[in-house]
Amino acid sequence: MRDQWVKRLRFRHAGQVVVAAFAAAVAVGTALLMLPIATTAPGSAPVVTAVFHATSAVCVTGLSTVDTPNYWTPFGQVVILVLIQIGGFGVMTLASLLAIVLTKKLGLRSRLTAASETKAEGLGDIRSVLFGVVRVTCTVEILVATALTLRWWLGYGHSFGRAAYLGVFHAVSAFNNAGFALFSDNLMSYARDVWIIAPISAAIILGGLGFPVIMEVIRVRRRRRWSLHTKITLMMSTSLLLIGAVVITAVEWSNPKTLGQMGLGEKLLVGTFHSVSPRTAGFNAWDYGQVDEGTLLSTIILMFIGGGSAGTAGGIKVTTFFLLFVGIVAEMRGETHATIFGRRIADRTMRQALNVALIGIAAVVASTLILTQISDIRLAELLFESTSAFATVGLSTGVTAKLPDAGQLLLVALMFLGRLGPITLVSALALRESTRRYTYPEGRPLIG
Repeated sequence: MRDQWVKRLRFRHAGQVVVAAFAAAVAVGTALLMLPIATTAPGSAPVVTAVFHATSAVCVTGLSTVDTPNYWTPFGQVVILVLIQIGGFGVMTLASLLAIVLTKKLGLRSRLTAASETKAEGLGDIRSVLFGVVRVTCTVEILVATALTLRWWLGYGHSFGRAAYLGVFHAVSAFNNAGFALFSDNLMSYARDVWIIAPISAAIILGGLGFPVIMEVIRVRRRRRWSLHTKITLMMSTSLLLIGAVVITAVEWSNPKTLGQMGLGEKLLVGTFHSVSPRTAGFNAWDYGQVDEGTLLSTIILMFIGGGSAGTAGGIKVTTFFLLFVGIVAEMRGETHATIFGRRIADRTMRQALNVALIGIAAVVASTLILTQISDIRLAELLFESTSAFATVGLSTGVTAKLPDAGQLLLVALMFLGRLGPITLVSALALRESTRRYTYPEGRPLIG
């Protein structure tokens, strides 16, 4: 059964299947959001608005051109919630299943290496992958939803039903790194509440690590036995979280519009949260239109890097960024190959990382350039918006709704590319791997 599924998927090209599935989900979501019962105002939502929010939900981005709690009815909000769950579950599942397809496609030596590095024996059965993703998703979302429900019920006086609805919605949105909130100011009203911020932060981090990493940490207790992918993901995620928290908190420390009026503990809480959220959840506990330029730049960098592979986070992924860094260090040392944790990184893997990063840069720069020509918004804000869309973050300085329809549709394309581009690109490169039986004479053009 598994071999038949793999052959069928391989025949239809895995990347095409992924793109088609997500496009279908966006189409269905658009149709549902255009129903009159989905909006609070008379009539139905405009096509561009429906397409934008369906894409933002399925691609677990969180960008919005309208006020989510006031524009959409409970029906519309539930549609967005379901699309978020489908999008997040689909990304983790499809990315994990693609790993199986790619492993089956590789030669014997490459398959043995991949099995050793990814613990493929634990991911080799499609049914176990599906049930594993479901278990991880349900467990985290139920725990976070319970914590949030109790806080909104007991701490803020909401009815139990309302508190449960808020808890479930924000737990799903957080674990799937979507960033949609049912408050007009997102989470700004709860910026100082650790019982709201902490559970949401935990869900964001876990969702951003990726299913393979979570399952391996659960099954393999000894760090020495962790795969190279898990080691890199955990190390880079922790490092970027800490570095981002220190830099962002320091820059905003005296800003009266963000952290300036808060106490020490509150500054550390909010500053750390805004290092977690760009990886790539999109929740905000302050107004990004009021932050320092240094914070905007730091956030853009964090958004572009993103989180772990086969997770709900976007960006070029921490493994890609780390491999590029290791490659630079190896080149500076004059080494032939890049090595990390006692393992040599294959040249083809390094080239794939470079391709993903360069295509991401090209997409963000090109879209920013186009937006500068069709709007009068500042370059820094447009760059922030483009990066947020490509990295499927959802953070904004408040200019999303100010963009013309053409600009919003450009962000739709950017969200779709950012969500599916890295997955389909890497799978396509791996599936097209071939060995040339001859080589050309070596050429060395001048560099630098």
